[in-house]
Amino acid sequence: MAATIEVLEGRESRVVSLDADRYTIGKADTNGVAIVADETVSRLHAALERYPAGWSLRDLGSRNGTFVNGERIWGERALRHGDEIRLGRTRIVFRAPAPDRATVTQAPKEAPDLTPRERDVLLALCRPILSGNAFSEPSSVRDIAEELVVTKAAVKQHLQRLYDKFRIDEGESSPRRVRLANEAIHRGAVSMADLKAPDRR
Repeated sequence: MAATIEVLEGRESRVVSLDADRYTIGKADTNGVAIVADETVSRLHAALERYPAGWSLRDLGSRNGTFVNGERIWGERALRHGDEIRLGRTRIVFRAPAPDRATVTQAPKEAPDLTPRERDVLLALCRPILSGNAFSEPSSVRDIAEELVVTKAAVKQHLQRLYDKFRIDEGESSPRRVRLANEAIHRGAVSMADLKAPDRR
């Protein structure tokens, strides 16, 4: 199903089906989407372009600017279903079919609540990342125990609670410490700034 735009000029409205890959919009009747009655629209005002992942809009140096949802655009802008475009006094509503679930960008899960000691363990676990070596392993239980001046048994208890909180299960090919470090960074529980902070011991 093709995307469409609804062009609203004063009290008149019309729907244009976007079947081609590119449309220019402007006052000249040679445009793919001609807006003849609005003198505040430039002859060649803006362009709509289809990419494999969706549609974008670009202003073509118009005198009065192109706006998406009230914000003036200066470069190319990706469009989403329901976006309102304004050119001069003309409004255009962009409508697109529902995207394929595979193309929807998903936000990472939020980090779970951590106790101060669990956070210390995570920071010690992730510290080797600062070495700059792309293949750095997270700290071992022994290294974490030495950094935090606690027993290895205490570190293992904290790690077990962290595995539970981050839902790191056994039985996969990579060690759980590696997966926990990756999840902690991916979900924002640990940042590079945290790892660079001075040692508080």
